Amino acid sequence: MAAKLQDVLAQAFAAEGCEVLFTLMGDANMYWSEAMSRQPGMTVVNARHEHCAVAMADGYARATGKVGVASTTCGPGFTQIMTALAIAARANVPLVVFAGDSPMLASYYIQQIDMAPLAQATGAHYIPVRSMDRALDNVREAFHIAALERRPVVLSVPMDLQKQPYPFMADYIPSADTLPLPQRPMPDPAMTDRLVAMIAEAERPIIIAGRGAKLAKARSAIEALAEQSGALLATSLQAKGMFDGNPYALDIAGAFASDFARECFAEADLVIGIGVGLGAYTTESGYLYPNARTVQIDINPRGLWQGLRTADLHIHADAAGGAEAVTAALRQRGVSKPGFRSAELARQIAGDAPDRKEFAVAPGLVDPRKAILELDALIPKDWDVVIGGGHYFGIAMTHLRGRAPERYHVVSDFGAIGNGLPAAIGVAAARKDGKVLLIEGDGSLLMHIQELETVRREGHRMVMAIINDGGYGAEIHKFRATGLDPALVIHGRGDLAGIATGFGIRGSTVTGLGAMGGLFQAHQSANGASLWDIHTDDAVVSRPYRRVHYGEA
Repeated sequence: MAAKLQDVLAQAFAAEGCEVLFTLMGDANMYWSEAMSRQPGMTVVNARHEHCAVAMADGYARATGKVGVASTTCGPGFTQIMTALAIAARANVPLVVFAGDSPMLASYYIQQIDMAPLAQATGAHYIPVRSMDRALDNVREAFHIAALERRPVVLSVPMDLQKQPYPFMADYIPSADTLPLPQRPMPDPAMTDRLVAMIAEAERPIIIAGRGAKLAKARSAIEALAEQSGALLATSLQAKGMFDGNPYALDIAGAFASDFARECFAEADLVIGIGVGLGAYTTESGYLYPNARTVQIDINPRGLWQGLRTADLHIHADAAGGAEAVTAALRQRGVSKPGFRSAELARQIAGDAPDRKEFAVAPGLVDPRKAILELDALIPKDWDVVIGGGHYFGIAMTHLRGRAPERYHVVSDFGAIGNGLPAAIGVAAARKDGKVLLIEGDGSLLMHIQELETVRREGHRMVMAIINDGGYGAEIHKFRATGLDPALVIHGRGDLAGIATGFGIRGSTVTGLGAMGGLFQAHQSANGASLWDIHTDDAVVSRPYRRVHYGEA
């Protein structure tokens, strides 16, 4: 009996290295999903919402560096994933989404919709499979583009075509055989000379490293450049943790920076961005370092980004290779500067606190900043931490410390809430060791709370810490900052622990500091996931929100 196209396509996905499929099955993708389940070593994770299937694949890709794979059916199944595709596109996450399409030969099909403009509007690439002759070429192209361009690709396959016998030998050449070998673009020597001259003139340089530096594993190269030039170190949000332990590291640049770090940036006369976009958030729309000349070292330097002029000088180079070349040129010319660096400054950085403001906290509630500090001290540093979007996110990213940058997974690239839980499931599926902490808001959790059933069914032993302020915290504080009544976005805290228990997960309510230590011990000794419903006081405003929305200097 001849194999059907759906079987051959499943074999091709397996040949591409797919080991985990995140799917929600319907008419147009269920037979292919079943064929995937028969591939040796394949794990099929059945999500409860299509958006979450793609968000899980996104988390999996971020945790592994591999191409994540998700699948939806056509029509209403496909339209559900627009937000997840946009997030992956903005974050440069490599994904392939197998989207079953409506039958080509049907005179009418109720779920028919033109997928191409929807997918392309999110920034995803779209490949329609429309013939047997090109089907395997289309799969190879999808994985090639996802890996090379680091973005999501939608592969659309009509359901009636999937069911047809495949008339050829299934001789598949995976995309890895066609991908260019990884290369490190080195800087133009003339550009290196210009930067060396700028460093020689500078008295207060700062280096900001970003996602590109993290991917290039450029920490040691950048630290060597910083030492040679006397620069302080900082990161973008997506590279948080890269310089933890360095005595001259200021943590995240921008609105997340402490008052002391902001003072250092105000004094800077040269800022060198390495593997970073230098966009609006990282630079506070250019106001973070008003007196500095700026340089960008990146494999894709941009003169304009997020409505801003990014730099005075752009150098096309890999983050590690660029930093090494500049350091070598400095040493060759005998340029070594003390810059910012001194024992006194290192002492000030060591004693710095990201947020010293005091708030009155109501009985039975917790200051969310102190809750994050308790979590940070409690959860081992080798755990992965997944953080969604919302008001609490600024608090979490400001106060967490001591983790390698690859342990942070921040899914805020499109400004959407509701993505932390499915992303954490994807990270947990990648890690397979239970060492995953999700920090999420109550509003975000409730958007896709059905996936708690997926957590239980898949047996993930993660900890979910829910920062529950009883409403949509971002809107609460934006309303208050403009003098409006936030009552419309305050909904009450409910019983999230009870809901979790109903899904078969160990749920606990936290109404005071010091309780999570015992909860963590209980979690470690049990077999399953835990959800901690941490009741926080909405009177506490994060440092970033106080600056951006309340105008606090």
